[in-house]
Amino acid sequence: MQTTDDLIIRIGGEAGMGLESSGVGFSQALVRGGLHVFGLPDYHSRIRGGHNFFTVRIAHRPLYSHTEPVHLLLALDPETVRRHIGALVPGGAVVYDEKDGLPDIPRRPDVQYFPIPLSGLAEEVGGSAIMRNTLIFAVAAGLIGFDPAYIESVARDNFARKGPAVVDANLRVIAAGVEAARPFQADFPFRMEAVPGAPRRLLLNGNQAFAMGALAGGCRFVSGYPMTPGSPVLEWMAAHAEEYGVVTLQVEDEIAALCMAIGAGYAGVRAMAPTSGGGFSLMVEALGLAGMTEVPVVVYEAQRPGPSTGMATRTEQGDLLFVLHASQGEFPRIILAPGTVEQAFEAGWRAFNFAERYQTPVVVLSDHYLATSVRDVAPEDLDFDAVVIDRGELLTPGELNNLEGEYKRHQFTESGISPRAIPGHPRAVYASSSDEHDEYGHIEENAENRRRMHEKRMRKLETARAEMRLPTVYGPDNADRTFVAWGSTYGPLREAVDRLNGQGLRARMLHFTDIWPVPQGVEALLTGETVAVEGNYSGQFADLLRMATGHTVSRRILKWDGRPLSPEYITHHVSRFTFHFSRDA
Repeated sequence: MQTTDDLIIRIGGEAGMGLESSGVGFSQALVRGGLHVFGLPDYHSRIRGGHNFFTVRIAHRPLYSHTEPVHLLLALDPETVRRHIGALVPGGAVVYDEKDGLPDIPRRPDVQYFPIPLSGLAEEVGGSAIMRNTLIFAVAAGLIGFDPAYIESVARDNFARKGPAVVDANLRVIAAGVEAARPFQADFPFRMEAVPGAPRRLLLNGNQAFAMGALAGGCRFVSGYPMTPGSPVLEWMAAHAEEYGVVTLQVEDEIAALCMAIGAGYAGVRAMAPTSGGGFSLMVEALGLAGMTEVPVVVYEAQRPGPSTGMATRTEQGDLLFVLHASQGEFPRIILAPGTVEQAFEAGWRAFNFAERYQTPVVVLSDHYLATSVRDVAPEDLDFDAVVIDRGELLTPGELNNLEGEYKRHQFTESGISPRAIPGHPRAVYASSSDEHDEYGHIEENAENRRRMHEKRMRKLETARAEMRLPTVYGPDNADRTFVAWGSTYGPLREAVDRLNGQGLRARMLHFTDIWPVPQGVEALLTGETVAVEGNYSGQFADLLRMATGHTVSRRILKWDGRPLSPEYITHHVSRFTFHFSRDA
């Protein structure tokens, strides 16, 4: 028997078998047991049918990414074995329902096969075969030596609302699963035991963390139309709306969603519209409205592959240049792209500060990988004490009372930011036309006014540039190779950099969360040979860096098949390059 640094468990079956919910529940039990986890769902865009799976990576140290090898495969149908048998490490095992048997494929001699009457036990002990997912995770707990009491505690919490009979049935199923694993324990060599008394930690995905940050940052209006993977932000806000006083609206389409959010922002409410790339496409004209009228609003855009409907439940970083140039004409916008749960939380409140400080749209770019994968964090890692609400150049009632002359909503200023007043005060009665306008907001086609007003708006970018954060630098300062990444590639690239440095090859990572405007001073970090790592076909961020700084990356590691980058994918492509790393002595 051996306690491994990592243990990867994968459960597979058809859509409708509850794989994601049971996978998250098992992950929660592991976290309660003092372990660190990274959970990654993989599912088709259909309610039933199609092969789904959920991968849980477990360790005694913090995790930032999934990895590709699997130690234990939990098969709820033969198709799971067929698809994933090749991912198992030597000595790994397959747990399968003896009723279903194994598919007609060659058996791997270095893999073990554990037949268990999953359907029969679930029906006999729990009363329904649907409880096989709970049963099979209890089998996994028994095989790896993990205390099932933590799984039982999650079952009590999750099923309490359904009554004691349902809770008791799940507890019986868990006990039966652990017992069913006993005959195979001696043959399974990998262990991952609980750490009793470990500090409490939270299990969150990027959507949840962003929504929490937005709520902490004062967001009180959310309007959206459901679109994977961004709609869970709307759902999370709706679930907490009554408790925290948030207006949440599921509207008829994404056009209405952003228009309503702009209306709320105009009225002085911190407002947001969550969506994905297809929904953002519909929002483009309204985005220009916010830019022209200088109304603060936040759009949360969780990317998935396109064009058109694309792949609704897959991941990609293909929308960066789109959101940068969306809508006709030029106007400032700010783009943030968090890469971790902690950064997603922070982006939630920072986005609203930027929106109000610069009176402009802010787009937060996430993607399916960050939005849906779960990871444990310490409560203090979500730094609520750091949350600041900065409303920018917002005039108080007293300042409006003492205002000399008529209020100019779009007053020319050196910074490009005009004093803003919330409608309702007698001195704050003003127009704000979507046509080009003068300082008072009235339509004006004079060429000189157009020049000055357009320059005023665009000056915000230079003002904001000084506030954009430089990228996180991870790895040695004397690295031979610098990998450049943004958004959700943080975790896979961080681990790839660790692996390269572990081999004595000096590598480091620059990870960007503040995307546009490109931060001041970034040129000094882009030295030597640089490699862009992105989840798209063309290397969009590399092209943006070249446009903004003149720096051309030396190479690009790209992925566009709808699946996330992994540490193995990155290091494999590095091994194919003709790099000349210096080796540490």
